[in-house]
Amino acid sequence: MDDTEYGVQIGENKFIRKATVLSHLKTYNLYYEGQNLQLRHREEEGELIVEGLLNIFWGLRRPIRLQMQDDHERIRPPPSSTSWHSGCNLDSQGSPNGTDGQETTQQSPPTVEVTAPDSQPENGGEMEEEEAEEDSESSAQLLRTKSDAGVLRRGQRRSPSDQRKIRRHRFSINGHFYNHKTSVFTPSFGSVTNVRINSCMRTPQVLRVLLNKFKIENSPDDFALYLVHTSGERAKLKRTDHPLVLRVMQGPCEQVCKVFLMEADLGEEVTYDVAQYIKFEMPVLQSFITKLKEEEDREVQKLRRRYTYLRCIIEKQLGCLPEGSTCM
Repeated sequence: MDDTEYGVQIGENKFIRKATVLSHLKTYNLYYEGQNLQLRHREEEGELIVEGLLNIFWGLRRPIRLQMQDDHERIRPPPSSTSWHSGCNLDSQGSPNGTDGQETTQQSPPTVEVTAPDSQPENGGEMEEEEAEEDSESSAQLLRTKSDAGVLRRGQRRSPSDQRKIRRHRFSINGHFYNHKTSVFTPSFGSVTNVRINSCMRTPQVLRVLLNKFKIENSPDDFALYLVHTSGERAKLKRTDHPLVLRVMQGPCEQVCKVFLMEADLGEEVTYDVAQYIKFEMPVLQSFITKLKEEEDREVQKLRRRYTYLRCIIEKQLGCLPEGSTCM
């Protein structure tokens, strides 16, 4: 049977029978029934194609850099009724209509006057400095005018337009927002994200999709995907491997196996034999080493006794030979 025709490719010159993949896929979808992690499959020209979301866990130790978005875009939030105090009306051109006949230009914003409350605490000087700083920050964002009843300074609560402006300049990874000015950061270890891929995509393609999703500037060659098992076993996916099919073949439970994104130069593979000893405490590992050392010493003594016995036999045979005889 030709594997390239009746099998599903999981790596370079590595194929799995289509029936085996479909059996694991059925178990996978039953485990995630009712969730968006269920996978779909179809056949094109006799080739089985599986597609859907793949969970990838962050395992980075070094910071990554996000691309700058909207860096040169000037955002002008539309004027809102919540951004103006009572006593100030806007006409169609956006300039205030003076009721007392005073003329104002369209380019200059309304003047800002702040009236302090009647009662001042003892440390009024410090409060005035704080109010002046907060007023200077808010006045750069919103236009305010004085009403007839007097204007008190705004609180620290931002208007909806300001909140939209801030969200537009932030990136979201795992629900955490980061300002574009602080685009260098390290994702939380063990946090999860997902990407939509198919079984035809190899490891570099999956890495590129993940980096493009979060606008990460780092090169895909700087990272690698690892299959990390609960036992401690860690296997690095080769560039010719197909991550989605390999994930399906490992089973659906992420408590047993997860796909981690790690640095290509910092990640380390751990074989199954070594992984069996990783979770033991140091005293237990020391006892293992002691027992192995004792077993090694016993084997050395056994070999020495054997070769000592053989040497004695050879010397005895040599002593039985008559003088002057030579060995042919």
